[in-house]
Amino acid sequence: MKNKLDKHTLQVLKNKMDEGLLPQWVISDPEIYQLEMKHIFARTWQFLAHESELPDAGSYVTRWMANDPVLLVRTNSGEIKAFLNSCTHRGVHLCTADFGKKKTFTCPYHGWSFNLEGELIGIVAGDKVYGQEMDKKQWGLRPIAQIGVYQGMIFGNLDPDAMPLEDYLGGMKWYLDIMLGRSDGGMEVRGVPHRWVVDTNWKVALENFAGDPYHVQTTHRSTVELGISPKDPLYAGYGHQVVLEHGHGINVITAAASGLKRPPYQGLPQDMWPMFERNLTKEQLEIFSKTTVFVGSCFPNLSLHSPVHGTEGHLHNFLTLRVWRPLGPEKIEVWSWFLIDKAAPEEFKENSYKGYISSFGPSGTLEQDDTEIWVRVTQASKGIMARDKDLNYDNVLNYLMGLNRITPDESWPGPGVAYPTSYLDAVQRSIHEYWLELISRDAE
Repeated sequence: MKNKLDKHTLQVLKNKMDEGLLPQWVISDPEIYQLEMKHIFARTWQFLAHESELPDAGSYVTRWMANDPVLLVRTNSGEIKAFLNSCTHRGVHLCTADFGKKKTFTCPYHGWSFNLEGELIGIVAGDKVYGQEMDKKQWGLRPIAQIGVYQGMIFGNLDPDAMPLEDYLGGMKWYLDIMLGRSDGGMEVRGVPHRWVVDTNWKVALENFAGDPYHVQTTHRSTVELGISPKDPLYAGYGHQVVLEHGHGINVITAAASGLKRPPYQGLPQDMWPMFERNLTKEQLEIFSKTTVFVGSCFPNLSLHSPVHGTEGHLHNFLTLRVWRPLGPEKIEVWSWFLIDKAAPEEFKENSYKGYISSFGPSGTLEQDDTEIWVRVTQASKGIMARDKDLNYDNVLNYLMGLNRITPDESWPGPGVAYPTSYLDAVQRSIHEYWLELISRDAE
C-alpha cells in the first residue's frame, strides 16, 4: 500500500491546481485511492444517520464508513452509540440487517451476544470452554472513536484526535440551520435510505453536487424539454456560490433574476412561516425566503440538495442527503435519504416524497442523468493518454470558470466567501486544495 505522496507528484499537482487544472488520472488512480483511505476517510467526519432513524431505545441502523461496518444504536438511556459492526470473537460482520429494534445483538457464528452498550453479556458454554477467568469487559464491541451530532445529523470519525465536529463543519452550520433547523421539531427521515452502486469515483459525485450547477441545462436537458426545469440557460447560475472551510461548499440558487415566480420559503405551507421566523435569524430568513435551491457538499462524501421539484407541475420542497461511499477507485455505493419538516402537513410530506422519488430517487429522471455522466468521466480518466507524463492540455480537467475574474460579494450576510453566481468552479478548486492538503501529509 502506498503510504506517502512523493514530492515530485505533489509539486506537479500544486502547479496544475494553481492554474485551475487537475491532472485527469487522479480521478481513479489506485495509489491515490490508497492515500485517500489512509489520510481522508480514516481522519475526517462522515455522515452516518439522522436521529429520527433511531426513535426509541433499542433502535439501530447499520452503516459504513468506507470499508468499516458501523452499528449505530440508541441505548436504554437515550444515548446514541456507534461500534465497529464486527464480533470481537472471530471478527464476523455482527448485524447484517439494515435497521430494526433489539435488546441484544448475537453473533451468527459462535453465539456471542452484546447489549446496547456494546458490552459482551453472553458466551455459549462460556464457563466450560473459557473458564471463570475470562474477563468479558475486555471483549466488548469496539466503539467508533468519535460521534458527533448537529441538527439531528449523526457523524462519526475514526480518528480520536480529530477536531470537534462543529469546528470541522465551520460556516456550513449556518446553512444547515436553514435546511434542518427552521421548523419546530426539526426534520425527519421518511422511508429508508435508498442505495445503489455506480461505476464512478467518489470525488466525481462530490464535486458535482458541491459546485456544478453549470451542468444542469445540458445534463438535465430532458427536464427542460418536459417543462420541469426552466428554459433559461442561466437559470441554475442565478444566486451565490459559497466557499467554506475544510473543502465544504454550497450553492444558493434564486429564481428572481430569471423572471421565474416562485413562492417564498421554497413553497413550504404558509402556516409554517411563523416557525421559520422563530427559529432562524433575520439574515437566514432573508436568504431562505428567496432561495429556490440549496445544493452543496461537506467534505469528504456528504452532499445536500434542497430543491423545489416534482412532476406534472406539482412542485414541492424536500431535502435529500447523499453519501458517496467509496467501494474502490472506480466504484461507489450511493446512499440517499429523504427528509422533510416534522411539522409539515401529512399531505405535503407525501407529495414531497413523490416529487423526490420521481426526480432524485434511484430511478428519478435527474438521478439517471447524473450517474451516466459520472461513469463516463471515470471511464475516460484511467487510460494511458490520461496519464501522460508531460501533463499537457488533453489530459487535465478544466476548473477555470471564474478564476481571477469573479470577485466575492462583500454584502453576503452568511459565512464563507460568496461569489455572485453559481456558474463558477470556486468550490471545486477549494475541494481539490483541501483534498491535496490531506493526502500529502508526510509527503516523502
